[in-house]
Amino acid sequence: MPITNQKSGFTVKAYRGDAKTLLAFNLTKAKAKNFAGFTIQAAPDGQESFFLSNFLQFEELSKHAQDGKLPPTSSFNAPIHKFRWIHVPGSLHQGTNPFFGPYTYTVTPRYFDGNGSLLAIDASLSVAVKITVGSFAKGAIEAGFTRGFIQSQAFVNHFGPKAIFRPKGKELLFDTSQVSGKNSKGEDYTFADEYQWLGFTAREKVLSLGNEVLKNKQLHLDVFAYDLNEPDVMKIFLALAKEGRIRIILDNAALHHISKSTKSTKSAKAGKPAKPPKGPTPEDQFEQLFSKAAKKPAAIKRGMFGRFAHDKVFIVSNAQGALKVLTGSTNFSVTGLYVNSNHVLVFNDSKVAATYAQIFQVVWDGDVKTTFNKTAEAAKTFSFSSANVANTDITFSPHLPAQAKGNLDNMAARIAKEEKQTNGSVLFAVMGLDKASGSVLPALQKLHEDQNIFSYGISDSPGGIQLYTPRKKTGVLVSGKPASTVLPPPFNQVPGVGLGHQVHHKFVVCGFNGPNPVVYCGSSNLAEKGEQVNGDNLIAIHDGDIATVFAIDALTLVDHFDFLDRSASKAKVAPAKIKAASKQQQALQARWFLSTNDNWVKPYFDPNDLHAVDRELFG
Repeated sequence: MPITNQKSGFTVKAYRGDAKTLLAFNLTKAKAKNFAGFTIQAAPDGQESFFLSNFLQFEELSKHAQDGKLPPTSSFNAPIHKFRWIHVPGSLHQGTNPFFGPYTYTVTPRYFDGNGSLLAIDASLSVAVKITVGSFAKGAIEAGFTRGFIQSQAFVNHFGPKAIFRPKGKELLFDTSQVSGKNSKGEDYTFADEYQWLGFTAREKVLSLGNEVLKNKQLHLDVFAYDLNEPDVMKIFLALAKEGRIRIILDNAALHHISKSTKSTKSAKAGKPAKPPKGPTPEDQFEQLFSKAAKKPAAIKRGMFGRFAHDKVFIVSNAQGALKVLTGSTNFSVTGLYVNSNHVLVFNDSKVAATYAQIFQVVWDGDVKTTFNKTAEAAKTFSFSSANVANTDITFSPHLPAQAKGNLDNMAARIAKEEKQTNGSVLFAVMGLDKASGSVLPALQKLHEDQNIFSYGISDSPGGIQLYTPRKKTGVLVSGKPASTVLPPPFNQVPGVGLGHQVHHKFVVCGFNGPNPVVYCGSSNLAEKGEQVNGDNLIAIHDGDIATVFAIDALTLVDHFDFLDRSASKAKVAPAKIKAASKQQQALQARWFLSTNDNWVKPYFDPNDLHAVDRELFG
């Protein structure tokens, strides 16, 4: 539930995300006359306060009340023209290691005089809310996310337009503390610096759990892995292998394994025919290193069910049994942690962990075969609910066709239910929507057409995009891969992700602040065929706070890529010409300035406009 405060027809809500805060505002229509926007001040406990920044400023500063000690784009001098704003500590203030803990956000509505000049701030109108900002946890469940924003000016400003993600060459276990490049100030940064920023809280949870096992000789780790080439993760695995405290089930589909029988296959990343790798894959190299280092009972098994062993799971156990489990969409690879947008979940609960341990053992004993679909475990929905674990349902694939279809049909039916809810909403980030089997992905692809549901979605392969249209309530569907495109001048500063994925998430949030909130997440691509032939886990968590954390991540991604999709052109620009200008500098060059009247606010009070639905849903 959001933290809420209000005064005289002005409401401020603060929703807790994972190391970020969604601030949402509402005004009565009477208070929207001559409205200039919102000034937002953030005050971390015991730290220096600061005003959040706008990306725009007024064209003629002298005509508006200004504090000359603050930048023209400070929201004190340039109020924000939106009814919600996401604050990610460390984006513009506090450096790359921001304070996490209690924050007080003070929001003040600002007004123009009759001549369109910004009036001085009136603190009597301010409303404050206090909320904890940091890595998200509720009871025994933790959520973490990769940042996944190499297509952003923030990434380029931190690491430059030619940043690399691995040293040149074929070294598998390289030293991540070595220098990777220079930032915009000419300062050296390491791969570890780059990885920490990009991997965000997901990386922290993956490495923290791996190191926890490594440091405690009483613990053992079982791992499901699909892509595997992250050097620090592999080093942990090899150290545990030397001590006989790890078992790994590792995918051996053609994109991960060279064998005499390897033939051209379908690429998991692009869905197109792909040639087999020319040399040993990172997974093959790792297998050789593991086998050489392993001390019994450490062991590794390779398999792919019918197509892929697609899970990404850590199961931590001691002599008495399983203790905790990490799962989600995040591959333990450089791409998975540092390029893709991904999530992880940690269940610090022995019952949930024991279920994953049970599945691991069944798969291990069955040698990672499609025949898992005939087991009792494949047919079952595992349900959990306790004081520390929100109502959670988990299924494990591959399934028989009827089971796969039924699971996805139930999910599609839940999505459709939002049409009947007051302020119904569906927010999602799903890797691919086009040309997929089953009922869920086509439903998401068409969801923007339903004006009874607030829908906000992103996909690398959406099969067409749907941007905001004035005076319509149709939803928004954007692409996370404006492939082979650059932004028109002066917005030509962001690199692309090449043939890889930007959006690797597979999550859908229904009714995050309604009577029956749920988030569907995990490793499943939500396609019926995949549910029949891939090893995956699909998780449904029925909890408003956890659903909100995922909803905020969807909002962050959609808002960012909505801008890129709107501005992208098909013209190609050589990497040497990529610029690292800030949004503020670019806006000035493009002569984009804040308006000096209240026309911007009118769509937020038009009942036939998506902006009004947005304001009522969040604020």
